[in-house]
Amino acid sequence: MPAPTAEAPPTAAGLDLHRTRRTLRLGRAGAWACLVAGPVAFALALARPTTTVVAQDAPAPALTNSPAAAPADPSGYVAEFVDAWLRSDSNTPDSAPALRAAQFAPDVALPEPAAGVKAPQKVTAVRSVHRNGSQWSVTVAAQYSDTVRYFAVPVTASTSGGAIAVTGTPALVAAPAVAKGALSTYRVEVPDGPLTDTIGDFLNAYLAGSSNVDRYLAPQTSLAAVTPAGADQVDVETVTAREEAAAAEEVASDSTRVHVTASVVAHTKSGTWPLGYELTLAARGGRWEIAELTSGGGAAK
Repeated sequence: MPAPTAEAPPTAAGLDLHRTRRTLRLGRAGAWACLVAGPVAFALALARPTTTVVAQDAPAPALTNSPAAAPADPSGYVAEFVDAWLRSDSNTPDSAPALRAAQFAPDVALPEPAAGVKAPQKVTAVRSVHRNGSQWSVTVAAQYSDTVRYFAVPVTASTSGGAIAVTGTPALVAAPAVAKGALSTYRVEVPDGPLTDTIGDFLNAYLAGSSNVDRYLAPQTSLAAVTPAGADQVDVETVTAREEAAAAEEVASDSTRVHVTASVVAHTKSGTWPLGYELTLAARGGRWEIAELTSGGGAAK
């Protein structure tokens, strides 16, 4: 048998060729791995659940110490009840006034008026006192042709005023006492002169339409005359002021303001009527101008 031949050792060139082929194989494997891993990684990224954070508004702060709604005043209903009660007669409980009164107070006894007694011309609520919870006391005025009577009525009412009940028989009470008035702040007597003339001319324009009211007004003051005219003529009786400058014979320097009250008489076709006005006047250019009319809630300013 022939002896086996020994394999020749690799040469340097052969080693280089082997390394090159091995590098190419690894390179191809890496490239395929990248190609395969790319779509898979992309698919995994798509399949991975995402978490979305939604921004929410901060909760509104709780309201504290908010004022409770004021209970509804039942005065109007009480006036309606007393009007029906005063027109009722216990001998005719099925009459319209008696049935109306019974809607508010089924357990309250009805009056028994004498023959020929007239019902009140008008019943008006004049005072209401909220005692506590649902309890009220309401006073009404019943106006007759020759007198006025006052009745106090106890009432239970819901907060909304949608349900009320008269809880007792009306009580006939005295008229309110006359309160002592505060000392007037208008103590300076104003004699006839430029200031009283301005007041007279202004009120004749304001009430009687004798001329355009704007001509008597200070700048930035707006006031519409009474329409239709409320008087034929207005006469100034007395004027009193807070400031001494109002009583001076000459018109004060520009920008001087005085506060006055004027008692006047309005002459109309229906009679003569005493009226009172509070006014503020400002001096400008040697004459007085009306800067404010405060009577009746501040009509001009």
